[in-house]
Amino acid sequence: MGSNTTEQYRVVIDQARQTFIAKNQDYGTAWRILRISSFVDQLFIKAKRIRSIEEHQQKAVDEGVEPEFTGLINYAALALIQLKLTAEKPLEMPFEEVLALYDEVTTEARELMEKKNHDYGEVWREMWQRSLTDMILMKLLRVRKLLEQDGKAIASEGIDASFYDIINYSVFALIKMQERHEGNYHSH
Repeated sequence: MGSNTTEQYRVVIDQARQTFIAKNQDYGTAWRILRISSFVDQLFIKAKRIRSIEEHQQKAVDEGVEPEFTGLINYAALALIQLKLTAEKPLEMPFEEVLALYDEVTTEARELMEKKNHDYGEVWREMWQRSLTDMILMKLLRVRKLLEQDGKAIASEGIDASFYDIINYSVFALIKMQERHEGNYHSH
């Protein structure tokens, strides 16, 4: 694994975490009301916007794709937290508890990335950024299909695995963008 991938990953997650903290201050745990299908739709909207910007190179709203990838990280993390919580858990939760759960799922995502990077040899670095967007959309379509089957996978990983992958693909895209801004980037 590249010597600085884990450090780059931590920087991206820390930036997403700061956004998460700010949004929590504004909205609290209103997201607790969402069903998993609603998280999937939120993720789908963000990923489709990224794809639209990538394809048309223009946007009506003055925000680039970076905030959308950060949103993908945070919504996928919230979906994972929601999967961990029982229905008896109150909608309003103490911020410290939510932040601890956020840190838990993003740590689990990083550990999964490190294992997969070891096995795959950091192949994501050779991929087109837009392929990462496509893979996120594919994961979301797969989750939709699983939800239609009551969340039961027959020959594949479950819904949670897709959310972890979405976090990791989004982090990879943000690392690639950061490297491009720093001039350390190849034409992918």
